[in-house]
Amino acid sequence: MWIAIAVAAVVLLYVIAVYNGLVARRTQTREAWSTIDTQLKRRYDLIPNLVNAVKGAAKHESGTLEAVLKARNSAMSAMSGGDAGTRAAAENNLSGTLKSLFALSENYPTLRANDNFLELQRELADTETKIQSARQFYNTVVMGLNERIAQFPGNLIAGLFKIAPEKFFELDEDEKAAVKKAPKVEF
Repeated sequence: MWIAIAVAAVVLLYVIAVYNGLVARRTQTREAWSTIDTQLKRRYDLIPNLVNAVKGAAKHESGTLEAVLKARNSAMSAMSGGDAGTRAAAENNLSGTLKSLFALSENYPTLRANDNFLELQRELADTETKIQSARQFYNTVVMGLNERIAQFPGNLIAGLFKIAPEKFFELDEDEKAAVKKAPKVEF
């Protein structure tokens, strides 16, 4: 009888250890997403200032400015209530519209000479770098969680306690194509 109690205690302790490991990974995933949210909020705060800087120099580009603001608002609403896939799609859309906004500076020399615009552009570029780092960290943590959930006996315990795998924060198809395409270098 003592042997049965000892085996049951060992099994129970093992289940507790695996469960706690899964919970710790899930908490890390949420913390990693919170880091992305912080950087995204910074980007959202910079965009209206950037749009205002562009408005003065590029008065005829209202379509581009409206698209940027619409993408920003869409990303902000996805931030408050979407899963990782929905949020990633909204963020990728916003990144694409921001590229079109920066392309305007090539057509407007006064915009390229505007110190406020240049500083905002630098801050946004810095924020984009931080977002990429946060995405990478998030995906690493998600990979660890999803591996634990997929492996035996973690899959049994995760199923028992309804701990689901998380989605990766992935690039959209245009960004994937740009990454795969090698840049052409000429001298």
